[in-house]
Amino acid sequence: MCFKNLPIEFDASGKAQLRAGVENPYAVSSNPRKGYVRRRSGPGAQLAAPPRLREWSIDPMTRVAGALAIHTVLDLESRRAVECHARAMLFRGYEIILQGRDPRDAIDISSRACGVCGGVHATVSALCLEQLFGICAPPLGVEVRNLGEAAEMFYDRPLHLGLLAGPDYSTSLVSVTNPELVTRAEKTLAPNADIHGYTTIKDIMDAMNPLTGKIYLEALEWTRVGRIMCMLMYGKFPHPSTLVPGGVSTTITTSSFNEYYAQLGKIIDFAKVIPRIWDDVCDFFLESNPEYERVGARTANIAQTGIYDNSQVYDATYANCDTWGNARWSTPAMIIDGKLVTTNLTDINIGFEEFVDHSFYEDWTKTGPQKFKTDPLGNPLSPYHPWNKTTIPKPTATNFRERYTWDTAPRWDRKAIETGAYGEMWTIALAQKIPDNPFFESTGDGVRMLLPRHALPETELMWAVPRTLNAFERNRGRAYAIPLVACIAMNCLLQAFEYWRAGETKVHTPFRIPKDHRIGVGFWEAARSWLVHHMEIDKGKLVNYQITTPSTLNASPTDPWGGLGPYEECVVDTPLLESVPEDQIKGIDVLRAVRSLNPCMPCTTHMDTGRGVIVREVNSCGCTFE
Repeated sequence: MCFKNLPIEFDASGKAQLRAGVENPYAVSSNPRKGYVRRRSGPGAQLAAPPRLREWSIDPMTRVAGALAIHTVLDLESRRAVECHARAMLFRGYEIILQGRDPRDAIDISSRACGVCGGVHATVSALCLEQLFGICAPPLGVEVRNLGEAAEMFYDRPLHLGLLAGPDYSTSLVSVTNPELVTRAEKTLAPNADIHGYTTIKDIMDAMNPLTGKIYLEALEWTRVGRIMCMLMYGKFPHPSTLVPGGVSTTITTSSFNEYYAQLGKIIDFAKVIPRIWDDVCDFFLESNPEYERVGARTANIAQTGIYDNSQVYDATYANCDTWGNARWSTPAMIIDGKLVTTNLTDINIGFEEFVDHSFYEDWTKTGPQKFKTDPLGNPLSPYHPWNKTTIPKPTATNFRERYTWDTAPRWDRKAIETGAYGEMWTIALAQKIPDNPFFESTGDGVRMLLPRHALPETELMWAVPRTLNAFERNRGRAYAIPLVACIAMNCLLQAFEYWRAGETKVHTPFRIPKDHRIGVGFWEAARSWLVHHMEIDKGKLVNYQITTPSTLNASPTDPWGGLGPYEECVVDTPLLESVPEDQIKGIDVLRAVRSLNPCMPCTTHMDTGRGVIVREVNSCGCTFE
């Protein structure tokens, strides 16, 4: 059974239908949020007993974007976080901007939804338009798109590991929060020193120091290589203008592929090293104190929409999306309670809902009748599904019992779901749907990869599904996702060479904009994974456009049933493992928990520790303030 909470069942032919006899199948009954410790609501509210609770907030959060705030309460008696509210602080309104426009505008406008990964938004928008226009990219066009997106991952993932999450494990920060770990790291030999060249764990931690460390600085160079590869397929990056319905408009030559291959060789060598660095770091912390396994831990409820189409199977249609989705090099999937429940894109789509009970939006279900009771195949849809959604901003004062964020609360089968590069590893491992190829395979409990010889010798890597989903395993999984994508890129490049040699050099299919009423959906993944655009057109214009991004899922607020969003769940019950006196606690483990989900928001950290706001000019980490 795919669904446990939604009253959806499947007939003998596999078609979804609502369970008979359920009077109001999508009814929502609100429950109070679990675990309040506040007397009043809102930032700075007086705290309830016991007296050793401290309000601890980061506003804005992360080293990437300044539109996320994390408000927490720390219990200094039990040394753990006991409350968390994740707040998306910025309304940008792309869905509203796109209403009434030419559908083709969606590609360029939606790509600006993120300055880090605009290529994926342009791609998923183009995929949605292909579905609406009834066209499909030529096989080589599909492979060029795959290669461009692989390159975008090579740009983004070293950025996170080197510049965004890495400093949380650096000597400069750990020496402030846990000086005994630095002493131990100095005496601990790195198990993979022969591969990455760092003799001790402290050598690795030194290399992770912000602004000066070798790993930190090298990450900048690897992001440059990724951007070069994107440019070779897309013409420019970021925000490529060559991604169009029906493929790409780039002028592709033999040199394009040869130069891409030259850069891919460099990435392949990097991919042999970076997982071993993170193996050594993660294992050191977990062995030094097993309590680190609880940092950022939550039940493995993971959502992936899949990426990298099989050019011999993909046909762009919604009718066949389960077939071409399951043929992707990275499998779409829903993992609930650590178990694989479906890999079908139609199941993923019809089980998805968004709620706004704690968001700065009007509930659109109360403003008019439900537009779509079913998807184009007749599968039932919730009134809270994106095809039925209307974005209606409703800003109010922040109140943690009521509304406190510009994010919505996406749920699948009414469960909070997270997404990330580690989820890509997880779903490939469990689904075991990868076709035979020379470079990687799923084993049911992991992913085995064989990276070909370049400057470094041929190397085999094995990522195993961890027993706990926590901050350390998210970062480890993200490091292993780099060699995974290198293996996928090799497969796509070899296929592109085959098409090129056979004279199949077409990369774009012409199209006309239909004038009738249609709905469509694009399924793809960003560097942080899940990425879906839902679209409605009529008379050649956009009627409705809805975007759900990885951070829409991960940063989501409390749902109507009182369940927390993924950031919030990761923080609550995270232990405070700093060895310093309580008046010197910096909350580094809370930061590690949230940053492990790779929030997509800009720099400069403001911290409210209950004694004021600390503003950091250097975009490294607020943990270093005196």
